[in-house]
Amino acid sequence: MKMGIVKRVAGVAGIAAAIAVVGASPAFAATGTVHTDSGAALTVRSTPSTSGSSVGSIADGTAVTISCQTNGSTVDGKYGTSDIWDKVGNGYISDAYVYTGSDGRVAPDCDGTTQTCSTSGLGDHRTCAEAVAYAKTRVHSANDPAYYRWCDRINAQNYGFSASGSDTAYIHWTQIPSSLKHPGDYQVPAGGLAFFSNGGSGHTMISIGGGEFLSNDINGPGSYGKTTIATIKSTWGQTYLGWAQPWFKVNH
Repeated sequence: MKMGIVKRVAGVAGIAAAIAVVGASPAFAATGTVHTDSGAALTVRSTPSTSGSSVGSIADGTAVTISCQTNGSTVDGKYGTSDIWDKVGNGYISDAYVYTGSDGRVAPDCDGTTQTCSTSGLGDHRTCAEAVAYAKTRVHSANDPAYYRWCDRINAQNYGFSASGSDTAYIHWTQIPSSLKHPGDYQVPAGGLAFFSNGGSGHTMISIGGGEFLSNDINGPGSYGKTTIATIKSTWGQTYLGWAQPWFKVNH
């Protein structure tokens, strides 16, 4: 959603309005450009929700300063489906219409916190950082039978297990305690596991940060390489479920 399908922020009705909404650039703020396709202005909301009252608008093609980002209602926009909202000035715009050059968050969280991957209390053999580093050593383009359709086992191996203990990726998702899951959240920290449903076995892959993931098969049968949530959805028609901390049935 940002890299391939660029998405990014809003527009005001006119240059003067744009300046008023954007304002001064705070420390660690990010920038983006609003793209609505239709040429219509993007509504700035009082809250990170499509039901929030309008506090202004930003013209298509306007550059904006994003002071922080947060999660809110899910929106289907130019850059895919996202529940991320960008704060610009005194309101929020859906990140699904803002190009920032990244698939992940580019600004601090509006509540001052950022989501992180953690293996605390999970009994994993590797930390999140170690699992990501190990996963990167496994990248290849060959058709390796050990990778073909073995997404859930591959994730488990990245964390030091021989198998996940779950029959399929989808079943794995249903078994993970709710306190460790983030349904519908597209901002997956490095080491977090993204899950999908396709009416059958589903799919899962590990985040390496910045909106990028390592997945088997998406770049060819038996391969293992970089991809995005948007690519899995568009190429395989999978439904994104959300992400979870690296919890494995085999260890519980």
